[in-house]
Amino acid sequence: MTRFTHDGCDFNFEIRGDGPRTLLFNGSGASIESSAPLINALAKTMQVLVHDQRGLGESSVPDGPYSMAQYASDGRALLAHVGWETCNVVGISFGGMVAQEFAVTFPQVVEKLVLLCTSAGGVAGASYPLHELGALPVDERLARQMELTDSRFVDDEWLAAHPVEATIVAGMRDRADVVKSDERLRGERMQLEARIHHDVADRLGRVTAPTFVLAGRYDGIAPVVNSEQIVARIPDSSMKVYEGGHLFSGQDRNAILDIRRFVETGERPAG
Repeated sequence: MTRFTHDGCDFNFEIRGDGPRTLLFNGSGASIESSAPLINALAKTMQVLVHDQRGLGESSVPDGPYSMAQYASDGRALLAHVGWETCNVVGISFGGMVAQEFAVTFPQVVEKLVLLCTSAGGVAGASYPLHELGALPVDERLARQMELTDSRFVDDEWLAAHPVEATIVAGMRDRADVVKSDERLRGERMQLEARIHHDVADRLGRVTAPTFVLAGRYDGIAPVVNSEQIVARIPDSSMKVYEGGHLFSGQDRNAILDIRRFVETGERPAG
């Protein structure tokens, strides 16, 4: 476990793999541990720098509220700590929101930008307000989460014929049963509260890095139209839609392959 301190938070971070230097921002409630499959898949061809964002994983839970600018600043401080002047930036879901904030605030640092299943907020469209699910009974909340994650997940017959997706759903059910400390729940809640105020729609024109945007066809959290709105606002950008939902990076193997190719060569697949 490697640590650094910035802006009142003690962060856990890791560097995995070899290749182009790449900063990864994880999604809502995600940690290095829970995101291991994605991190390891990327680290096969790139050097991935990833941290447990404030309030999550093995990082501390400082008093809030937290802001999107703060999450981006945390990433910039991490780069300074490890001595990286520039790098590629990959952000998934909430991490894609942070990556956008990072790219418009520190454009000179970003070599290439990759955004998965995310939204720009404001007039460009917001992701589903996940904080609203907290008031639902556990079973109802889980059912709604599955439907939002992939609209096909509510069809038991379809799941029975698709073992990859059935495994994802089983994992979602298992995680719903995990008992978390009040402190960890506080950190997750403040992350979702910061997410409410995410809006970079009128600033995306500041992004100077070549950008690749990825969306899942059946994603109810960050619909395809939200990715289209991002691409319409970033000068050098393109997108591709993959066969999956919010977790399409684990459903459609082409997604990871396309990210690796883009980071290594700058080549972006046709949409």
